[in-house]
Amino acid sequence: MLDSIRIVLIETSHPGNIGAVARAMKNMALSDLRLVRPRFFPHEQASARASGAADVLAAARVFDTPRQAIADCRFVVGASARLRSVHWPRFPPRAMAARVLEESAAGPVAILFGRENSGLTNVELDLCHYLVHIPTNPDYASLNIAMAVQVIAYELFVAADEAGRTHERPAEPPAEIAAMEGFYAHLRETLGDIGFSDPRQSDKLFRRLRRLFHRARLNEDELRILRGVLSAAQGRKHRRFD
Repeated sequence: MLDSIRIVLIETSHPGNIGAVARAMKNMALSDLRLVRPRFFPHEQASARASGAADVLAAARVFDTPRQAIADCRFVVGASARLRSVHWPRFPPRAMAARVLEESAAGPVAILFGRENSGLTNVELDLCHYLVHIPTNPDYASLNIAMAVQVIAYELFVAADEAGRTHERPAEPPAEIAAMEGFYAHLRETLGDIGFSDPRQSDKLFRRLRRLFHRARLNEDELRILRGVLSAAQGRKHRRFD
């Protein structure tokens, strides 16, 4: 179960934090670290802070965009300390761990961690099905990114240990993120083509539509049906789905 979980760090500025995250992951039997545009990597400070988790660090993969980093995943959770203007369903770490392990039976899952100083953007949160929020002292709510990963990784490790059983793979697993992003691009295009929305003023509407389809957990066949409907609405008999 833990092998299917990816930890994704976005635009990490301090290389020591990457090494500390690798160490936190290995402590809790996680091994898939993915980095999106790290400021410095590889770096000697990352290696020094990894302290015995050099294998996790060496296997870390670097990506240009968050979408690329999670393209093979079927469920995504974003770590966020801030309330947002558009509501995302949120879990505390323990409940999140149970849900992530359940979803991992269907395929890879990802947990996104944002920048040290500003976290995840709304565009990055759009990629997430749920958020996880770590409760802290309201008078001092500052967590280093490696500390945040350690809390989440611990809850995942404990939940996996308590589960103590192999989850069966669903007959029709949810579509991968890459397929969902193709659908969202097609949906936005279609809404503009049929005059339902003005692309320049539709960000809030489209964000709510993403939340709806995230909750639905569409599989590949359902995506094909919906994209066929979108193509018909555009007046196209055939369209290459990408």
